[in-house]
Amino acid sequence: MRAAITLDPASATPLQRQIYDEWRRGILTGRFRGGDRVPSTRDLARTLGVSRATATAAYEQLIAEGYLEAARGSGTFVSRELPDDLLRAGRGRARPAAAPPVSAEPRDSGGWVRFSSQWRPDLKEFPFALWRRLLNRHLRGRRADLFDYCAIDGGYPPLREEIAAYVARSRAVECGAGQVIVVNGSQQALDLCARLLMQAGDPVAMENPGYQGARRIFEARGVRLLPVRIDASGIAVSEIPAGARAVYVTPSHQFPTGVSMTVARRLELIEWARRNEAWIVEDDYDSEYRYSGPPLPAMQGLAAGAPVIYVGTFSKVMFPGLRIGYLIAPRKLVPAFVRAKWLVDRQTPYLEQAALADFLREGHLERHIRRTRRIYGRRRAVLTESLTRHFGDGARCVGDAAGMHVLVRFLDPEVAARAAARRVELASSALYYMGKAPEDEFVFGFAAVGERSIREGVRRLAR
Repeated sequence: MRAAITLDPASATPLQRQIYDEWRRGILTGRFRGGDRVPSTRDLARTLGVSRATATAAYEQLIAEGYLEAARGSGTFVSRELPDDLLRAGRGRARPAAAPPVSAEPRDSGGWVRFSSQWRPDLKEFPFALWRRLLNRHLRGRRADLFDYCAIDGGYPPLREEIAAYVARSRAVECGAGQVIVVNGSQQALDLCARLLMQAGDPVAMENPGYQGARRIFEARGVRLLPVRIDASGIAVSEIPAGARAVYVTPSHQFPTGVSMTVARRLELIEWARRNEAWIVEDDYDSEYRYSGPPLPAMQGLAAGAPVIYVGTFSKVMFPGLRIGYLIAPRKLVPAFVRAKWLVDRQTPYLEQAALADFLREGHLERHIRRTRRIYGRRRAVLTESLTRHFGDGARCVGDAAGMHVLVRFLDPEVAARAAARRVELASSALYYMGKAPEDEFVFGFAAVGERSIREGVRRLAR
């Protein structure tokens, strides 16, 4: 097997470590499968242009940790039986090795405990058997329109109607089905906003810290990003420059601080946008999960004719692989968004849209949300209680009791280095800042982690 491994000779990371990391990442993500024969150290060294000693040292570390196994006279192979903690991290959907999830059972015997910023729904809690039945219902029906190219529209009409009804009930959004555009996840919705509302060089305001997926889309468009501070009430509207063409916000659960924008601040932002003839892009990515107090209404429905593009997704409440989200646009912008969506990829798959329409209409989604809201709420409480028990005033959880992650600030600026020395990995919030970032701030995902694992992980971190 010739392995496509890339090394960076200019990196400060030793070549031996780079080789180790590439093989380890490939094994955990399923790129290299159990039983696969790996190149000999001689062949690997020749392919990569390194010394055989370097290749041998990397292999020896991989063998010692159980990733590879050597068979005398036969060669070296990817291990068929990985250690328990690696099995849990490596099976299922491939994830970047730089930010793996917390192991289902944190171990004391030399293994790593990893707190990751990769928060996601707990897939074990989703009713996949029910989802399969809904898909099969439409497969058996063999309706031609579910398997053909669609007309230039905003998605499967019954799903658009169900989404409009759902956001009206749950988020106080005011719209008709004709304003709903079904997209391939909220990321595509943000891309369409950038294509239609922004030109290269336009000033665009954005929360700081903020969602890097939106930032990268806007940067690719060539806009001039204007970072705006977050305070206890949300984005500091008074600090948004008057010339901004648009502003991107996550008002219901600010990412990553977890702050919820107050109603007064939301109205202030709407008034700012009207006064400056600017658009507000409202990303409502996980508002369904609020664990205390009444649900907050979306900005979109707070004021008649508000210049708001509302973005929602089913990735957090169902499963990320579904890749169905939605965008709700003011009526005058709907034709432009529909044409742009059609030009980009024609349509989001109709079969899944049809099943999702049934999932909403029959009440399955809201039942699932109610159940997982209880589960995730308990897990968040366990995380915050464990941090308080072990760290006291040395760790402060920021933001409202909502969402699928918690931002934690530690008094000790060396906590990450000390944690790494104890084989505990933390996810810094620095990735989400434009400009200087704090060194003592970390993002803890909890939705897909069991309560016992949360307690054990915090205990190990506290060491």
